[in-house]
Amino acid sequence: QVQLVESGGGAVQAGDSLKLSCAASSGTITSYAMGWFRQAPGKEREFVAGISYSGGRTQYSDSVKGRFTISRDNPKNTVYLQMNSLKPVDTAVYYCGADTESYGILRTNFKTTYWGQGTQVTVSS
Repeated sequence: QVQLVESGGGAVQAGDSLKLSCAASSGTITSYAMGWFRQAPGKEREFVAGISYSGGRTQYSDSVKGRFTISRDNPKNTVYLQMNSLKPVDTAVYYCGADTESYGILRTNFKTTYWGQGTQVTVSS
């Protein structure tokens, strides 16, 4: 059982930056591929970024490519999402997820086994 806790969300202006963290409060995520997702009001949850267990492979949605960076610190059991040049369309609840069935490989069809509770990001123009 893995429990994930996101933090770092907040209200910012367009063009600002935020760094989200996802820490495992119980269990370990060092051997899992991890991902960040977001859900805006009235919309389905969407994939934002993913990272393999080693950090050697990353993947981004087209909407955030070049602006967001996913990284991980395995000794700290934590995954990060650095978000730069934020836009109002980035406003959403951001969730981290663990894919525990891919043996650490970042799959194109990321399947989340465990979710965090989410952190709100609000970007105003």
